[in-house]
Amino acid sequence: MDYTDLYINGTWHKGAERFDVINPATEEVLASVASADIADADAALDAAEAAMADWAARTPRARSEVLRRAWELMTARLEEFAHIITLENGKARADAMGEATYAAEFFRWFAEEAVRADGMITHAPASGARIVVQHKPAGLAVLVTPWNYPAAMGTRKIAPALAAGCGVIIKPASETPLTMLALMPLLEEAGVPKGLVNVLPSKKTGALVDHMLHDPRVRVVSFTGSTPVGRKLLKSAADQVLKPAMELGGNAPCVVFEDADLEVAVEGTMLAKMRNLGEACTAANRIYVHEDVAEAFTRRLTERMKTLKVGNGTDPSVDVGPLVNADTRDKVAHFVADAIAKGAKVECGGVTPDGKGYFYPPTVLSNVPETADCVHDEIFGPVAAIQTFTDQDDVIRRANDTEYGLVAYVFSENFKRALQVCERLDYGMVGLNRGLVSDPAAPFGGVKQSGLGREGGHEGMLEFMETQYISASW
Repeated sequence: MDYTDLYINGTWHKGAERFDVINPATEEVLASVASADIADADAALDAAEAAMADWAARTPRARSEVLRRAWELMTARLEEFAHIITLENGKARADAMGEATYAAEFFRWFAEEAVRADGMITHAPASGARIVVQHKPAGLAVLVTPWNYPAAMGTRKIAPALAAGCGVIIKPASETPLTMLALMPLLEEAGVPKGLVNVLPSKKTGALVDHMLHDPRVRVVSFTGSTPVGRKLLKSAADQVLKPAMELGGNAPCVVFEDADLEVAVEGTMLAKMRNLGEACTAANRIYVHEDVAEAFTRRLTERMKTLKVGNGTDPSVDVGPLVNADTRDKVAHFVADAIAKGAKVECGGVTPDGKGYFYPPTVLSNVPETADCVHDEIFGPVAAIQTFTDQDDVIRRANDTEYGLVAYVFSENFKRALQVCERLDYGMVGLNRGLVSDPAAPFGGVKQSGLGREGGHEGMLEFMETQYISASW
């Protein structure tokens, strides 16, 4: 691979140590990547601080034009980025192209938002003073990204931070650092100043990030990943009272009512379940189907899952690549074995294949009991766990019976009833007759232990800004 070193202040650094990145389809070493240490973190913070002074002073339009150029350049190179994503993450070619396109779109969206950090001037009704409100760059931001979307989770944080006027240090997941490193020459070409964006892959994530979160120059921490890790970062962030943007775990319910269009419901469930092989916090985890249509829905979903081709994602005919590592595959296998032991029925899949690669077949389980482990934890794999219901109030209660609240899915042709159900679901996002909710123009995020703050939309840029109020008389 071309870019495997640390990226600090616009230059590449070998680092004192290195670690291997594994191709999950072949289990072979894909690349040896530099591993950042505390000294590297300090150098990156120094670089970002120096670069931000000029960047924050630029006009919103000047920042906007750089982000727009980044979108144009990335859009022209989608195939290149998709290939890297497939190699290090394993996802099939079509999925990787979808991610690359989605990732690029954040640059275009926040190029447009950069010029819309609107404030206001009002007349205080009691005092007669003028209330002047404006939004200012919050300061340096530490961005910690996961392995499941190595491009999109980076651009979803970088683009709003730059639009807001902030400098950033990115710590990509050690399973998938190559995509983010490959993005840096593109940002240089787009006109991002040296030092404004720094990338620190590392096998010492905990110590590295904790050190940066205790540097007084850092004012924002943006993290996408598991809730347990998010809790630890929030504790570290509390010491400096940092602005936290946390997109954490999920346990998404998918509710299919008796009046749903089954074709729409099956295709929507396939998208919600199988996008990125189920390795997504937005993946449909608990599928509740009304008893009247459960048999037909399960049959159609099973037929669709059986058509998916499993293999190395570099083959364009493959629909389902490997999971990211052995631990993830083994956890999925455990969920299936546990559900079967507790009474679930295997409609298709359910057997780990022999040979190299962390593969697991598309699997449908019916008659999944409430006691199954997969009902209470993220499966993070290609397993559709189906349960049935008859009562609307009961299924809403079951859907809400989790500490998580990221996304839910509802399928019904009765629009009035569907909206009433959506409003009663304790989730930050709901897909209504849709299996895909992610959109750069929409505020992405959850409630309860699924996170704090929002990414995307107008709100995504405000996560990197502070509101300043000036009381004035004239």
